Amino acid sequence: MNKKFIAATALLASFSIAALAGEAEVKKAIEANVGKVEKISKAPIAGLWEVAVDGQIFYADDKGNYLLAGNLIELKTGKNLTAERQFNALPLELAVKQVRGNGKNVLVTFEDPNCGYCKKLAKELQSIKNLTLYTFLYPVLGEDSIEKSKMIWCAQDKGRVWNDWMSSGKTLPAMPAKCDTAGLEKSTELGRKLRINGTPAMFFATGERVGGYIPAAEIEKRFNAKGG
Repeated sequence: MNKKFIAATALLASFSIAALAGEAEVKKAIEANVGKVEKISKAPIAGLWEVAVDGQIFYADDKGNYLLAGNLIELKTGKNLTAERQFNALPLELAVKQVRGNGKNVLVTFEDPNCGYCKKLAKELQSIKNLTLYTFLYPVLGEDSIEKSKMIWCAQDKGRVWNDWMSSGKTLPAMPAKCDTAGLEKSTELGRKLRINGTPAMFFATGERVGGYIPAAEIEKRFNAKGG
């Protein structure tokens, strides 16, 4: 076998081992000082790791000695890469999904079934034709909100039941005899991790986060700004 090929293969292997050692080192340091690492990968900037901890994105050096908290902006495009990554990491399988029209515009919300401004938002969103809406149930207004969220979560058609309740106050269906509400509990925990203190809270595909109600016209402006 060609000696140069063997040498090149050995060199690549050493780089691979070094990379793995760096990742393990960083993960160990972060978990010892900050919290459990949910995901770790190379950041767009050489020498930095992108680390997801407790629902937040951080950046760490190769040795795990330093941690950066903040937004990484791509100057050429103006994109907030950190916010986009956080948006893309959301566990959308835990959300109530509704699709209208071609669904090209994506909006993620955290809402309480007893939230007045959430109900106002639900009515406003009816005017947006091409929308994929992911709603994380986030009952923060008391025990009644928790019970209503369980009724919605356990419904056969969550999206329809949620929309009927929020838009027109239609009576919620009774709870079935058996229903696994672990997903609802995870949704609530996610909201806490993201430090959502009130509802509604909205997340756009660009990574922009809006705390509180805004009308449909303002939402559509954001969709149009990204070329939606």
